[in-house]
Amino acid sequence: MDYANIATPERCYADFCLIPVGTGSVSVAEEVAEVQKLLKASGLVYTMHSAGTTVEGSWDEVMKVIGQAHSVVHARGVVRVQSSMRVGTRTDKNQTAQDKVKRVEDILSRPTS
Repeated sequence: MDYANIATPERCYADFCLIPVGTGSVSVAEEVAEVQKLLKASGLVYTMHSAGTTVEGSWDEVMKVIGQAHSVVHARGVVRVQSSMRVGTRTDKNQTAQDKVKRVEDILSRPTS
């Protein structure tokens, strides 16, 4: 196998939590708001939740915007940024994060016996 030429998956979703380190504040709301502005401007599908954000798109677009999120936070004077993320891919069908949530909600809405 030619490892140097392995392609990345076509689409992915990434759930990431960006952590500004050493800001002197326990709140990260301002940094999160800047990242959300970036995500909105990117045109990618994203969902913010209490512990991070899920973003969907091509592998390259998703990884690029997460890198840009680091840059946006660094531009606010934060010298160290850590991210924790989980990335998912599928090759058998197109499935959005909302599709995944809806599938579970549909199961939960079934009458119990």
